Amino acid sequence: MSDAIEYMSLSPLGILALLIILVAIIVIIVLMCRRARDTYPYESVDGLFSPAELAFLEVLDEAVGRRYRVFGKVRLADVIRVRSGLERSAWRTAFNKIQSKHLDFVVYDADGPAIRFAVELDDRSHARAERRARDIFVDRALAAARVPLFRFPVRRAYSVEDIRDRIFGT
Repeated sequence: MSDAIEYMSLSPLGILALLIILVAIIVIIVLMCRRARDTYPYESVDGLFSPAELAFLEVLDEAVGRRYRVFGKVRLADVIRVRSGLERSAWRTAFNKIQSKHLDFVVYDADGPAIRFAVELDDRSHARAERRARDIFVDRALAAARVPLFRFPVRRAYSVEDIRDRIFGT
């Protein structure tokens, strides 16, 4: 029995070797966790809509009623497509212009897939030159595809009647 106790007791050098091994294992684990985190460097956002967009969405939803459904942050390439018949490079160039742009809201028929119109909510950022160029492109692309677009300025409050009148002309 005393041989077993002697065998289990470590010299200071043995304890140091075990500590070095333990520290190495901890460092390896930390590096592996960090690498896994860097492979997927994502986190959730606080919300899908800004406070201004959310306030507008609530009023827009009421303005269009049950006949329509409102979807937010819709990719432009999911609303319009590049016409067929173009050369491959021309098609790719045209598609690249719409693939990463989004519309604030798109309104569909509630009982079918028909797109009725799009809505953009314009805040102060739309006064910048690069944003104006983007807006002009979106306006023209939607017009070419015959998708109506309504632009509304950001406000503190919105009226259901004003939005309904502007969209439906009632």
